[in-house]
Amino acid sequence: MYVPFENLPLESKIWIYQSNRRFTDDELSEIDAELKSFVESWASHGTGLEASYVLKYSRFIILAVNQETQMATGCSIDKSVALIQEIEKKYEVDLLDKMNVTFKLGEHIAHKPLIDFKKMAKDKAVSENTIVFNNLVNTIEEWSDNWEVPAKESWHSRFF
Repeated sequence: MYVPFENLPLESKIWIYQSNRRFTDDELSEIDAELKSFVESWASHGTGLEASYVLKYSRFIILAVNQETQMATGCSIDKSVALIQEIEKKYEVDLLDKMNVTFKLGEHIAHKPLIDFKKMAKDKAVSENTIVFNNLVNTIEEWSDNWEVPAKESWHSRFF
């Protein structure tokens, strides 16, 4: 059951998928429709999930479930991953590779393999104050407070 993202409780579980490139406006429109259709019918053990999604910066897909009303279980999570894999294939993007870092360079959002980000840190091309996207957050509340943070306040701090 679709619920507007902003109406979900702060404790709702989230999954963040970052694209290795910006989606075009047309792609975003299509992805929005695909996600809406998926979330409207997303269920766990036959019970509809109170769920939502948000697209951020034309690059991130964030899925959310209110686990107070119904827990997302293995099969329902597998269905969401299958949808993400379909999006990857259809739009020729990487969404599941966790060995990439997305960060801000001024107003620009950059996406680099982890090894390149580490080299940039060593070369001082990025600093501990560089805003990074900490995709390890687990709830809407953590996402609101700790998703876009200086590298020194996230797992990225080990590179400085």
